Amino acid sequence: MALIDPGKPWQNGTNESFNGKFRDECLAMEWFRNRIEAKIVIEDWRTHHNEVRPHSSLQYLTPAEFRRVSECNPTTGAVNL
Repeated sequence: MALIDPGKPWQNGTNESFNGKFRDECLAMEWFRNRIEAKIVIEDWRTHHNEVRPHSSLQYLTPAEFRRVSECNPTTGAVNL
């Protein structure tokens, strides 16, 4: 388990980037009346974030599109668009 020093978010940019997106796109947009509502809204956001929206690291494909394209070219794992 890797630990980062307090007050040094640049030591873990991936997590800080995700946390910022989560805060800006989900938490800042909603007022939750209870935990059940929060759980539903957060799960919807998580599903969209992980399965629906295009990812820059996947050449702006959705994960499903990237998987489909990668399966067509399994020897290199490269995506040819």
